[in-house]
Amino acid sequence: MTLRFVRDLEQALAWDNAGDLGRDFARGALPDPELSTRLLTPHRLLDLLSWRSVDFPQIRALQHGADVHTRGYLTARTTRRGQSVPIVDTEKLGVLLGEGAQVVVDALNHLDAAMEVACRALQWWCGMTVQVNSYLTTGDAAGFDLHWDSHPTIIVQLAGSKRWEVRGPSRVAPLYRDTDPNTEPPEEIVWSGVLRAGEVISIPRGWWHAATRADHDDDRLSLHLTFGMAPHTGIDWISWLADLARDDERFRHDLGPNTDHTALAAALAELASENSPADYLIHQRQTDARPRRSVTGGAFGPPEKLVCTTPFAPDIVETGEAVTVIAAGRRLRFAPAATQCVRLLLSGSPVDLADAAATTGVDVHKLGAVLLEEGLCTEATPALCSAYTALD
Repeated sequence: MTLRFVRDLEQALAWDNAGDLGRDFARGALPDPELSTRLLTPHRLLDLLSWRSVDFPQIRALQHGADVHTRGYLTARTTRRGQSVPIVDTEKLGVLLGEGAQVVVDALNHLDAAMEVACRALQWWCGMTVQVNSYLTTGDAAGFDLHWDSHPTIIVQLAGSKRWEVRGPSRVAPLYRDTDPNTEPPEEIVWSGVLRAGEVISIPRGWWHAATRADHDDDRLSLHLTFGMAPHTGIDWISWLADLARDDERFRHDLGPNTDHTALAAALAELASENSPADYLIHQRQTDARPRRSVTGGAFGPPEKLVCTTPFAPDIVETGEAVTVIAAGRRLRFAPAATQCVRLLLSGSPVDLADAAATTGVDVHKLGAVLLEEGLCTEATPALCSAYTALD
């Protein structure tokens, strides 16, 4: 799956592929300015907050650089059966926005189909888990102070403008859980300027940055998305090795004064040599099984369209005897005659089953039923299809 959304990001940042992500600060403009409005608009964000149940800390409101108490923008609606549902108090939120405020919504990909599709496309592209947060700022509200993130980010300005300051790292490859608090930013400013609608920047992990509308009155508001990619580090590889070590009796014995350190160190070296960092990355990609799926169980009749929703692109291995699919913790084997159809259904784009049957000559409905049951595909609802159309 290579949506136009991803290709446009590469073009905007002058990148050849995902290997450029996180290497250096990058800035550019989307070749298609209308992509910004297809991703999200301020009104659509407020509509989502009106229709969805959200609660703190997924949603936060800030004024003068400080958090507003949740009673200033959240409430609970009680159903006639006594169920309390947390929702946004749109009247109070409107007052805050009118006065000047910043509203942050984390994990917007859990609330909106287009955001989910965008994150999945980026995951297939970069091989890392992706989450998108939205930042709506009105008036001259201040943003967050100078800080750094423990992951690389891509920021897309959707509406209005915001002033940014970016500095380099003060610690190489800092971690969320680290031995150094890393609290002193460097003096040198790498870039300072205004990000406007349709423009994009990418900030590597550990680089200090701040964004604000304070003392900036070019327009009335700013809306930007921050796509955060969770990197895999050597620490993650070591944690994986620790899990694998549980299968080895030598690591399960009690430690004591007479423990043979040399033998244990040799066993650890053997385990590490047999399970490389590359093996770990493959394992993570092939076993991550967190797709959000719309499942009807056939209650609405046979599905008409399917789309692959595995967190990462499936590995498809062809031999003379079979085509093997490895994804989302599953390993499936199909006859070689099904290869074209398998690749089509697992392409990451919505597939009309009737059209696919006419093109491939294979019983696509039967094959699709297997992929549905195994959790690799979902029924492509109208909302999901519209999201793919908007980003391609």
